[in-house]
Amino acid sequence: MKSKFHFLAVVCAGLVINASAADTKTAPKENVFAAKPLGITLSIKMDGPYHEPADLQIICLFKHKEAGDIYQGAARETDEKLGGILSSLRNRGEFVGETGETFLFTPKDSIPAKQFMVIGLGEEKDLSLDTLRIVGRIAAREAVRLKAKHVAWAPVIRDEGNTAIDVGEGDRAFAEQLLSSYDTEKRLQAQGLAPAFTIESVVIEAGPTFFDGAVKQVGQGIESITAELQKRDSTPYASTSK
Repeated sequence: MKSKFHFLAVVCAGLVINASAADTKTAPKENVFAAKPLGITLSIKMDGPYHEPADLQIICLFKHKEAGDIYQGAARETDEKLGGILSSLRNRGEFVGETGETFLFTPKDSIPAKQFMVIGLGEEKDLSLDTLRIVGRIAAREAVRLKAKHVAWAPVIRDEGNTAIDVGEGDRAFAEQLLSSYDTEKRLQAQGLAPAFTIESVVIEAGPTFFDGAVKQVGQGIESITAELQKRDSTPYASTSK
């Protein structure tokens, strides 16, 4: 009888261990938008920039402060997983972080992303939705240039201690301009002015606190920019030589 109870206890313990292991592998919460603007599967994912197996992972950083840059949450964890490259380049003055400034590198198996890009946000006091629109345009064009089919973006603005812009509104500004710029890229391709390439998916990474707001705002942004793009002039960019 004793051995029977011992056997059941071992089995139950095993089930608990297996269940716990399964819990750690649970996929992060994600909202995939039903509409596929320009053929892109666009989603909001409750994840950090060091987890996504993207062809191109993008984050943003403010202009370096001599008094010291703030790294919290995902910003700190990302820098740690990348071996401190973000803080190192900023502290040495080799990445200043001016608006639109970029640097690109290949992580050494420390995160699943194949390539990692940082886009500068400029002076923190000057942050605006227009700044995020610039980032969106750069992201689209760099993704096409690098032939990145799967793109992920995390603003990490809150993780740098800034609360000036609503996260959802910032995500919307980024998404709208990414799609607008990508539409131009596809038109150039269709007119034989650029090599053919297609972005398949874009993931916008958001923390638990900002997930729902990002889903709402980006969803509205997709509707708005899709309607706007349909009104664009379809006349070829370059006139035909005679």
